[in-house]
Amino acid sequence: MTRLYLVDDHPIVRAGLRTLLQAWGHQVEGESADPTEAMADIVRLQTEVLLLDLNLGERSGFELLADLQRRHLPTRCVVLTMSAQPHQFSEALRLGAYGYVLKGSSGTELASAIDAASQGRHFLGSGVADLAARSLQSHDAADPLAALSPREREIIALVAQGHSSAYIGEQLHISPKTVATYRSRLMAKLGVNNATSLVRLAIQHKLIDTDSLPS
Repeated sequence: MTRLYLVDDHPIVRAGLRTLLQAWGHQVEGESADPTEAMADIVRLQTEVLLLDLNLGERSGFELLADLQRRHLPTRCVVLTMSAQPHQFSEALRLGAYGYVLKGSSGTELASAIDAASQGRHFLGSGVADLAARSLQSHDAADPLAALSPREREIIALVAQGHSSAYIGEQLHISPKTVATYRSRLMAKLGVNNATSLVRLAIQHKLIDTDSLPS
């Protein structure tokens, strides 16, 4: 039996997973759609294996993966996602995920991924081997900004120019809270932990030029 925690933004998905995992003899000790809440639970419960979706509405599973890595927690993560993007696959592994399983895979693959992670081994589901090959061949590794949406690139540029969340929200017609969420998600996705590193990436990949930076 493995003690598991579920993070997915769809309650019906979590309910289905809970039923399936309990039928396999595992203990589902908690669930959430929010990375911050999930981290507090994982620390408190000392979770063995985390099942994590990468797309969590306005938040991102990468936030949780990056936080797990920073804290050096023993919890092992299996990513269970619809995302078949090479960049997201390689980023998940870089941030310490033990398994990567697509949601269209069989229950047998998920069971194997959980067993492997609980024993400290890695597991990639079917279709992921091709994803791994594509991630090596793509330019995403050389350009970590390649997979960002136009809105994410706008926000990076404005953050790098030294603008506040309130100003950025006013320019883009979104709330300051949403800007802060984007900023947190971008830092996790890009593997940086401060604004200085974000500026460096933006300059390196020519998203902004040094003339636009505050003096």
